[in-house]
Amino acid sequence: MKRGEVIRYGVIGTGMMGVEHIENINALDEAVVTAVSDTNADSRARGVQAADGEVAAFEDHVDLLDSKLCDAVVIATPNFTHVDVLADVLQRPVHVLIEKPLCTTVEDCERILALAADRPDGVVTWMAMEYRYMPAVAALVEHVHDGAVGQPRMVAIREHRFPFLQKVGDWNRFSENTGGTLVEKTCHYFDLMNLVLRERPVRVMASGAQDVNHLDEEYDGRTPDILDNAFVIVDYPSGARALLDLCMFAEATDEQEEMSVVGARGKVEARMPSNTVHLGRRGEHFIGNVEKSTAGDDRITYQGLHHGSSLIEHVEFAEAIRTGGQPAVTLDDGYWAVAMGAAAHRSIDLGRPVELSEIMQRDDDREAVR
Repeated sequence: MKRGEVIRYGVIGTGMMGVEHIENINALDEAVVTAVSDTNADSRARGVQAADGEVAAFEDHVDLLDSKLCDAVVIATPNFTHVDVLADVLQRPVHVLIEKPLCTTVEDCERILALAADRPDGVVTWMAMEYRYMPAVAALVEHVHDGAVGQPRMVAIREHRFPFLQKVGDWNRFSENTGGTLVEKTCHYFDLMNLVLRERPVRVMASGAQDVNHLDEEYDGRTPDILDNAFVIVDYPSGARALLDLCMFAEATDEQEEMSVVGARGKVEARMPSNTVHLGRRGEHFIGNVEKSTAGDDRITYQGLHHGSSLIEHVEFAEAIRTGGQPAVTLDDGYWAVAMGAAAHRSIDLGRPVELSEIMQRDDDREAVR
């Protein structure tokens, strides 16, 4: 598309995240939501209300795709529907941004990768991983890739937060619908590990449980089965290792998310929601005496639910559409993040480390992450 042309967006799935995408698209220049679809009438109505201007509404996403009203679509449907909705989208020459997780199973991800291989050049297929664009995280990644800490040896990510929110039809209360907490929630963090280390992992070890949340709930005679806390260790070919510390009954906290990377030269930390970055160089700084700064991005004109990161993701998605550029986050990135979460769940179930080669058919694809 030429600069100055308005990109017409369709949003498939207009629950909480779908509306979040609509509000971010509204904040873009030369962009408009022209169509929404959702199988739930109330959600569909909220999508229409959120869109800025006239918008067509469809119950079936196929009708939206066949309407020819959209140059690009965003998929924000429940996790378990991603594989079928995305399969329909990939058969049409429309740009697409797919919400995380790519799919709920490794097998479904591999089906999608096979379909996407036939996409025409210039049609952008973008994996939504907005945590990459949180200003503090982006600053941390830049410091690491610029060599501030030397070769990274250890990555640690901690999220201590509130329980899962309620979704339409309570679909997110069961692992069969979400892929499990370590796929649904923490695929973001597995993607950040791969991004900062610029390599793909070889094995995962995990311990986790459902100890507190949702145990008093019941749906059609069933109690939710989603984990609410876990430790996950990830090993990489270079010898680097990463740790995830997740607790979803820890909202009584100061910072919700903290990420640190340590190498022989020093340590860098990102903290959210304060959006602060702490950088210490060995030999120059010591405990309690490091460089501290607040990260920002002048492109953020709408904060939304993720510190403005969703808007930056959309800015870059739109730029790729206009220039015919490559996606900054690929379906392969999404595939690896799902596989790492699936391996973590398998490790918990089996009580042992799990090699990625046990569950991935494409495990030979360990090229460096951009």
